[in-house]
Amino acid sequence: MPDAFIPLHAIKGRGAASHLAHRFEKDARSDFDDGWGTLDESQAELPPLQTEVRFEDVKSVLGSNDSPDVPFDRSLNPYRGCEHGCIYCFARPTHSYLNLSPGLDFETKLIAKRNVAQVLRAELGKKGYRPSQIAIGTATDCYQPIERELRLTRAVIEVLNECRHPFALVTKSSAVEHDLDLIAPMAAARLAAVYLTVTTLDGELARKLEPRAAAPHRRLRTIRTLAEAGVPVGVSLSPQIPFITEDMEQVLDAAWAAGARSAFYNVVRLPWEVAPLFKQWLEVHYPQRADRVMSRIREMRGGKDYDASFDTRMKGTGTWAQLIAQRFEKATHRIGFNRERIAMDLEAFRPPGAQGQGSLF
Repeated sequence: MPDAFIPLHAIKGRGAASHLAHRFEKDARSDFDDGWGTLDESQAELPPLQTEVRFEDVKSVLGSNDSPDVPFDRSLNPYRGCEHGCIYCFARPTHSYLNLSPGLDFETKLIAKRNVAQVLRAELGKKGYRPSQIAIGTATDCYQPIERELRLTRAVIEVLNECRHPFALVTKSSAVEHDLDLIAPMAAARLAAVYLTVTTLDGELARKLEPRAAAPHRRLRTIRTLAEAGVPVGVSLSPQIPFITEDMEQVLDAAWAAGARSAFYNVVRLPWEVAPLFKQWLEVHYPQRADRVMSRIREMRGGKDYDASFDTRMKGTGTWAQLIAQRFEKATHRIGFNRERIAMDLEAFRPPGAQGQGSLF
């Protein structure tokens, strides 16, 4: 795997610091200084990385889930890769299956499922389909910047609205406000809920952790806008990172004041290539505390960078994990979070009608 970082001027606004080779790569390459200064010269000439969007036609869009630690059984993601560039994103390793780097490729080479709405309509219309809440944006953000132009998430919500099918989505973007004309009426009918991820209130830290996501204060404003429109809104404090995200109680207070009434958190997860990418990020941004951070993460993961066991992967184990859990429980109880469960209406579902000429008869 390459050990040379991309120059900071070339990755401004990006989360990863390298084109880390993926785990299926047969050959690994790294920059080499031949002593003639050519390495420094070539790096100085590197332009800022640009976002590239590719399109794909998919055969299915609803992912099923039977993991005991996940509170939904089906999900939908209109995009692969995410321009927000969150360094901790557990979905980064999925780019390896596309022969792309989970590092900078994940946030610069994006794949849009251009037929997502049509395929969703077909899946909801299958004989014997039974409705259950669809979780949107569980892997990559459904309102990342390219949604402003492509509007694939909006097309998905239009299909769900037509079918009166319940959904919940999670995002770090204020762009969700653009679809309030659809989301608010569905929320009033107990068919929609929105969760905003607010990892920290520290704007400088957020720019490093989540470089192209909305600023923390902007996400709080979005929570307020959604709540005032009658949308059930919650806050995700994921991930909690030892010695990095240290303002859990302040985030919860601010989210409650903005109108959020439910909350949850997970501790940082570092599967596959996310571990070396996160270590690179620590060396770039917090070199003096890098060893300390990784030591605490391993303490929560049985001595490893990551443990995928269903019973521990979300919250971790050990003293530090227990401390985070206690802080969350005490803060949410004090403030009043999670006292009412968001109940979705599954009885309102109606299969999509016939499309095209057949719908006239």
